[in-house]
Formats: sequence, C-alpha cells, structure tokens
Amino acid sequence: MSFEDLQKKVRQAEVALEAKERQAAADWRQTKSTWLQAWTPGRIVVAGLVAGFAVGKLEPAKSVAKGNTVLQMLTAVAGMFAGGSAQAAAGKAEDAAQSAEQVAQATPPVDA
Repeated sequence: MSFEDLQKKVRQAEVALEAKERQAAADWRQTKSTWLQAWTPGRIVVAGLVAGFAVGKLEPAKSVAKGNTVLQMLTAVAGMFAGGSAQAAAGKAEDAAQSAEQVAQATPPVDA
C-alpha cells in the first residue's frame, strides 16, 4: 500500500469520525431536551416525595445495622438518670439548707 493510499484512508477515517461526533452531539441535544421537558413540576414533587420516603425507610435500618441507635439510646437514658439524680440531690440540699436555717433561727445566740 502506498503512502497516498494510507493518507486517503486516514482522511476517510477522520471524515467518518467527524460525522459520528456530529451525530452524537445531535443525539445528546435531543436527549437533553427530552429530559428537561419531562421534568414537569408535578413530576418533580412526586420524585421528591418518593426519594424522601425511600430515605426515611432506609436510614433507620442503616443506623440499626451500624449499632449507633443502641449506643445513642443508652447515652440518652444515662443522661436522663444522671439528670434525675442531680435534681434529687439538689432537692435534698435545699431541704437541708432550710432545716439548718430553721435550727439557726430557733436557737438563741451564744454570747461569749
């Protein structure tokens, strides 16, 4: 095969490639246009609702599988008990302070 024949084949391949590129670009424009026209406001709302429902269903299962939920629940319960214990201790301290105040008021002062 001569050099000129090889050049002719390369030119033919380049022309064919350019034609394919033009066809692909036209196909892409058509696909993009059809895709954008398909997204009406109603369909967007429905897609959002479906996606939200799916995430709501999958997210709890995912966190249970990881074990984070149990740890978070234990932490919350421990915090509840600690808060309750601190409140009880504060109540007892207030009662003790009132008792001490009553005893101080009932006892006459001691002169030295």
